[in-house]
Amino acid sequence: MINSGMRVTLGPDVKGSHFLDAMALQWQPSDAPGFDIVTLFENPSTGESTALMRVKPGARTDSHSHDLFEEIYVLDGEFSDEERTYLRGQYCVRSPGTLHTAASEKGCIVMLIYRNTGAALP
Repeated sequence: MINSGMRVTLGPDVKGSHFLDAMALQWQPSDAPGFDIVTLFENPSTGESTALMRVKPGARTDSHSHDLFEEIYVLDGEFSDEERTYLRGQYCVRSPGTLHTAASEKGCIVMLIYRNTGAALP
């Protein structure tokens, strides 16, 4: 399946491998000013998703948390939270409910992965 105009959505009828041209997708503004998102994958039944996030220089969020595990991989630029600055190629994972901020002084692009807590527990 080749899908260059939208995200891949997992459902009971979805089988096999799927290709998505992320460069053909349009950035969408998020609820936080200066943070734009391109959703690559989502599973509506679990809330799991994979997205690219573009953070404009100087953008920052207030403290917030997520109901799922959040994984962040920096593809370009510098991404920061209240604990540290993450550089290109660096990775962070947060447990559900972890309060954190998000910011970038110079701008960045990160990959975000949200995983269901049940999937990670033994």
